[in-house]
Amino acid sequence: MNEVNRTLFIPLYGKARVSQKGILLSDPTAEEIWEAEAFPIRGKSKSKWLAYNMAMRARVFDDWTEEMLREYPDALVLHIGCGLDSRCRRVKEPYRLWIDGDFPEVLGIRRKYFPESENYRMIPLDASKPEQIAALPDYGTAVVVLEGLTMYLTPDDLRGFFAALADKYPQVHILADFYTEFGAKASKYKNPVNDVGVTKLYGVDDPDAFLDGLPVGVVREHSFTPASLVDELKPAERRVFRFLFTGRVYRKIYRLYELAAPCGTERKELS
Repeated sequence: MNEVNRTLFIPLYGKARVSQKGILLSDPTAEEIWEAEAFPIRGKSKSKWLAYNMAMRARVFDDWTEEMLREYPDALVLHIGCGLDSRCRRVKEPYRLWIDGDFPEVLGIRRKYFPESENYRMIPLDASKPEQIAALPDYGTAVVVLEGLTMYLTPDDLRGFFAALADKYPQVHILADFYTEFGAKASKYKNPVNDVGVTKLYGVDDPDAFLDGLPVGVVREHSFTPASLVDELKPAERRVFRFLFTGRVYRKIYRLYELAAPCGTERKELS
């Protein structure tokens, strides 16, 4: 397993640790996989605060996915760069088809824990090769989850990937986290992924400018740390967590955007 693939153990550890505490995220599958497959991580990767951050980020993606499925019950869900995440089980809203995509060596581990079914499939997929998107099933609407992926793709690869999604599906809704350019540069010196050998990441400062010329546009920016989730922590922990992961400093490094295609697509109002 290469350096990029090994990064999947960092959020897996965080989700398993938080799930064991019974806060933020209930993820017995993460606990099971971590117990069986644990990759020896060290340094910043073992931080309690990073575990909370990983679990809270996962909750935000989970909640958004459930909301999208309520709005678009016939949509295809694509979780690309899924790693060993068990979002397909944490999300309780029913779905017609959920596809988890990642490198073959990652899916080889996943298949030990996630049996395929009529509405759940795993497909080898390299996001740096947008031509692979064309082979995915046809659907009118795709809900696309990109958690912890964009920073590993070059700007050209990422633009090609977004263009391929918009070309494949008449309507696409995407939630994706991005490093800023400053965050990507700073990651060389202080980032948990360094602990597993990753040294090169990419950032986006202005997503509107980055997406210019593509049929994909920004719908809104989301918070990684909504107050309702921060309030689930103990009072003393909230203060430290807010200092580390909220405010202008954190946003200078890391951001979360909802995108859609065609550009300018508005989400349906909830009934």
